[in-house]
Amino acid sequence: MTETPWWDAARHADRRPALLARNRIQSAMRRWFEDDGFTEVDPCALQASPGNEAHLHAFATDAIGNDGVARRMYLHTSPEFAMKKLLAAGEARIFAFAHVWRNRESGARHSPEFTMLEWYRVGQDYTVLMHDCAAFLRLAARVAGAAVLRRGEAVCDPFAEPERLSVAEAFARHAGIDLLATMDPQGRPDRDALAAQVAAAGLRVDAGDTWSDLLSAVLVQRVEPHLGHGRATILDRYPAHEAALARRCADDPRVAERFELYACGVELANGFGELTDPVEQRTRFQAEMDEKQRVYGERYPLDEDFLAALAHMPPASGIALGFDRLVMLATGAARIEDVIWAPVGTAASLG
Repeated sequence: MTETPWWDAARHADRRPALLARNRIQSAMRRWFEDDGFTEVDPCALQASPGNEAHLHAFATDAIGNDGVARRMYLHTSPEFAMKKLLAAGEARIFAFAHVWRNRESGARHSPEFTMLEWYRVGQDYTVLMHDCAAFLRLAARVAGAAVLRRGEAVCDPFAEPERLSVAEAFARHAGIDLLATMDPQGRPDRDALAAQVAAAGLRVDAGDTWSDLLSAVLVQRVEPHLGHGRATILDRYPAHEAALARRCADDPRVAERFELYACGVELANGFGELTDPVEQRTRFQAEMDEKQRVYGERYPLDEDFLAALAHMPPASGIALGFDRLVMLATGAARIEDVIWAPVGTAASLG
């Protein structure tokens, strides 16, 4: 069956209430930031590097200079590198509603082009971002006129205090796995130790699975389905091995100052206490690109300007929130394209 295009008048009429709610939520969030002393910034999307996480896939293009030579450029997967350069330049509180692009991503909650809300606080602990997130859940619900956030039959009370638990606690609770026991004191992972526990938990383990593959499988199959039901969940203290841009926790180098926000089983945001050591950051990026080369046969360049700026960046916390997903939950929309004014295309047309 051919799906009715988004520009069909009847379908647009059905989508329009959610789209107007999107506008109201975005306006209210801008006011919230301005009232808290933030400056809105608008980073360019075309960058020398799209980001250096192994499993993020970018859109590439060629920029042709006045000399007629084509140079490979990328649409960013996040405005992070540009915004951290602004922190190095002296900005202290900034936010952006940025269009970002991620290849190999389409579906009910994924669009190859979507809106990311990203914000940074210089000199403040990453736990402050958790309070920001809770405030935005309340704000989005109030503006949309929703008593609860909703995805299908799943509901989340945006006015309740979010639950906060560590990744290790979540693994123990929902999968019976002692995650910290699969890392040495410096956070180096032991693949075989995790594989044994994953197999004992009844999950499939393949010979080629890495420690990160196994961690991801447990998260997706056993942990994430339980998060953000009834009230939001803050999944905190990710293994340092899975937090390439976050600094390690002072009390345990095995884990990092990274958290994710969940509501109705949906990941909404990813926050960090930001790593500002350019040497360690380079090492982590190179490890990520080595893994990308191993799995996908490609790698992205490092942004040398970003690494240079990092040495001048003050201590800060930062976070990225999927704005379209937040609007989906506040309006009860079933698909991300229902809350994007002019979507790229249907999941079917994108394969």
